[in-house]
Amino acid sequence: MTPEKTEVLLVGCGKMGGALLAGWLKGKAVTRAVVVDPGPGPDVFAGDPRVLAVKSGNEVPAGFAPDVVVIAVKPQMMASAAPAYREVVARGAVMLSIAAGKTIDHFETLYGPSTPIVRAMPNTPAAIGRGISVAVPNGRVTAEQRALCDRLLQAGGDVEWVEDEQLIDVVTATSGGGPAYVFLLMEAMAAGGVAAGLPPDLAMKLARTTVSGAGELAVQSPNDSAEQLRKNVTSPNGTTQAALGVLMAEGGVSDLMIRAIAAATRRSRELAN
Repeated sequence: MTPEKTEVLLVGCGKMGGALLAGWLKGKAVTRAVVVDPGPGPDVFAGDPRVLAVKSGNEVPAGFAPDVVVIAVKPQMMASAAPAYREVVARGAVMLSIAAGKTIDHFETLYGPSTPIVRAMPNTPAAIGRGISVAVPNGRVTAEQRALCDRLLQAGGDVEWVEDEQLIDVVTATSGGGPAYVFLLMEAMAAGGVAAGLPPDLAMKLARTTVSGAGELAVQSPNDSAEQLRKNVTSPNGTTQAALGVLMAEGGVSDLMIRAIAAATRRSRELAN
């Protein structure tokens, strides 16, 4: 296995699996990907000679020995989907899971305690190379396998590694679901503009461009904290200060986000069962 020749079995090509695959293909991180998904997800990649799409595990080419098996199905589907790949995993692949809630112990029970396993949580901006993933390995993962998983995850954006698996549930709640929180903010900003008199199309364009532009400004201002960037926009007793007085009041955005991430963390841990 070299950067020039990397074969992947991707089980699940929904929003997250598809985002990762798009990143791999765009970044030329894989030479061959066998994708298992009964739905229309793989159709997006039809015509790419690096992708072979099949509908079930029974259709995976006989003897296929990928470098990595990526499990990207929904946690609720894991019990029915994952066991079909025991033989493929046993051929020497590292198993990379991006399924929310499912622990390393779960996969060691499923595939055997000697299986090299990486549990990771990326997010959907991986489709455009602007995502972030956090990963944790078990003790069976070699340096080469860790580097492979790191390279595949880097095709979708930044990668961080942790040693405490418990943190992955919090990562799932923070950055895994984070894009949805940002899109909700976008919706809410547009709705506020409409309520104040803006045409809906203009309100949404203002919200979409402002959110994406502010995010890029934060990326390009690594020496400024989010607090400082906020203060840079806020004139004393001005219009922004009036809005922040509402958003930062008791029970406002900060309190809501703390409660939201706590709820998502709890749900991630529930999915382990």
